[in-house]
Order: sequence, then structure tokens, then C-alpha cells
Amino acid sequence: MRLYDCDHCGQPIHFDNRTCVNCGYRLAFVPEKLAMHALAETGDGTWHLVATPGHKVRLCANAAMDVCNWTVLTDDPNAFCPACRHNRLVPDASTEAGLKQWRSISQAQRHLFYSLIRWDLPRTNREEDPQGGLVFDFLVDEVKPDGTIVPAMTGHEDGLIAIRAAEADDATREQIRVSMNEPYRTMLGHFRHETGHYIWDKLVRDGGKVYDFRAIFGDETIDYGEALKRNYEQGPPPDWQQFYISTYASSHPWEDFAECFAHYLHIVDTLETARAYGMTVEPRRHEELSAEVAFNPYDAQSAEQLVTAWIPFSMALNSLHRSMGVPDLYPFILTAQVVTKLEFIHMLIHDNQRQRSWTNQAFQQGQ
Repeated sequence: MRLYDCDHCGQPIHFDNRTCVNCGYRLAFVPEKLAMHALAETGDGTWHLVATPGHKVRLCANAAMDVCNWTVLTDDPNAFCPACRHNRLVPDASTEAGLKQWRSISQAQRHLFYSLIRWDLPRTNREEDPQGGLVFDFLVDEVKPDGTIVPAMTGHEDGLIAIRAAEADDATREQIRVSMNEPYRTMLGHFRHETGHYIWDKLVRDGGKVYDFRAIFGDETIDYGEALKRNYEQGPPPDWQQFYISTYASSHPWEDFAECFAHYLHIVDTLETARAYGMTVEPRRHEELSAEVAFNPYDAQSAEQLVTAWIPFSMALNSLHRSMGVPDLYPFILTAQVVTKLEFIHMLIHDNQRQRSWTNQAFQQGQ
């Protein structure tokens, strides 16, 4: 994630900020500009960018509850921003617990959509694509009359992504992580993983890339239910770490792709943050572990370029975490087989981006 400047006073600001602590101007992320901007009210319920007064916007409808800090173009008939308009079921904002969950969920969702918009990845909604548009349900747990809690399930089916709202609570999510013996579990991780299934539908299945996918990830036609059952009952294969990014990735090719897609986003977005802060890694007497992000990670030439920078950074960050007595930031191993899978996802994303760019240019020239 980039580090931004307030375009009124130059104060450093961040993606989730609402107000500039220096000049007091309202801040918001403007999706069509992919940047944070200072806003000034116009007096008619709209706002204009301080730096470009002719650019007028409205705040996302969810800004009223401090759930979202994105904007909408004034001529957009939708009251919600490009991220929030994909929501169908949301936590109960009339309760303190529900509102807290929704704010945490929304923060992760906006980080996801930042990447989707940066690469112009598919993100049709249910109005545009009633059968397979991207839509989110944030589900509450069922409480039976005897007090027993039936946890809501996180998953994906034909563009519908269900996420258990209770996992927005750190204690609940950490309890699940420990019980499932997972090294990493976050709300943002859920968003990126489940959206990976949607991207598979759009760019692999519908994009004519199934045979290329099978050559790298395996045959996705094997019984999905049986594969998951075998994974939970028997665990991963003994040599899983050589071929997969996680134990769950070893359960089925679909899950392997979704896990790799999530990790590709983890790596790119974190490297962009490192670049924004001018971070370099130069270990004493270990020049082979030196690295800097001298390129835009979102425009990387290959997954190999990303991984070459990422491994030294992740090693340094893991060491810093251990010095504080907290778990590793990135407790995963990127083998050659995993990098090949990340390369497939890199090509998939950037081929789609180029195709979308050509299509948009052709459309504009034809107008």
C-alpha cells in the first residue's frame, strides 16, 4: 500500500485516514484516481477535491457510520463506493458489536478492492451479472435455543463470497487459527483467498485457460468434497511443503489457486508498502540477502522479480517479529514449484490488464 500526502498541506497520510491531523481537512480515497485526497464541502451535499476543485464527489453512504472512507462520483446513481456496492448482507450496525465487526471487515475489503482496481481485475456486481457477479455476505453465527453456537461458514460459490463476521473479532479468529494449527489467519487473508475463487471462474474457466491451469495446478475435476474430507481426516501429504504454499493448498487445485492468488496479493501489496517507505535490506556480511524495491510491484515484470525482492524482506521482517516475541509475519516457504504457480497468476493478471487496456482504448477511439 502506498504512503500518501495530504494535497492541501503535504502531511503524510495513510489509506485508512479520515482526517488530516495537520490541517484538519476531510480525507477520502478517490477510486477513479487511486489516491487519497483532501476534500472540501461544496454546500450541496457533495465535496470537491481541494487540489482540483472541478472534481466533485460524494462520500460513500457507509461513511455516515464511519465504515468507509471512499468516495463516489456525483453522477453515479449508486450511493455506495466501488467496494461497498458489492455487499449484500452486512453486520447489524445498530449494535456496538456489529458496527465494530463491520468496520474491521470493511477495512480489509477496501484493501482487497484497491488491488482489484489497480489491475482492473473482474469485479462485476449482481446487477451487471446476476448469475456470477461478485457479492459478499457477512454472516452472523446461529445461536440455538440452548445457547449452542453454530458458526457461519466462510466460502465461495459462483461469485457469492460468504465470510463469517465473528472472525472480525481478534480473539475469535486467533482461537480458530490455533485450533486449526494455521500459521496465518486474517480477515484480509479471507478476502483475498475467497476472491481468488471468483478470479478463477472469470479468468481461468471463462477465459479459456483451464488446460494451462491443469498443467501447473492439477486436475480440478477431482471430487471437491471428497478432497476436502480427505484433507481434514488425513492431513496433507508428507512432502506438501515442496509443492504447496500451505497445507490447505494441497487439498484441491481450486484451493491451491486461491491460496496462491492470496499470497500474490500479500507479496505485491507489502512490497509496495516497503517501496513507499524507501526500505532496503542490507545485512552485514550477507550481501546475498540484500534487496530493495526499485520497481513498482504492481507493474512487476514477473513473479520471479517479486519473489527475489520478497524473500530477503520477509526474512528481515520475520527476524524483527521474533525480536519482539511475536509470530513470524510471513511463515511460508516459496519453493520453485510455488513460484511457478505464482508466475501463472502473474501472467493471468497482467494479460487480463493488457487486454482490458486495449479494449478500453479501442472503445474510446470508436466513440
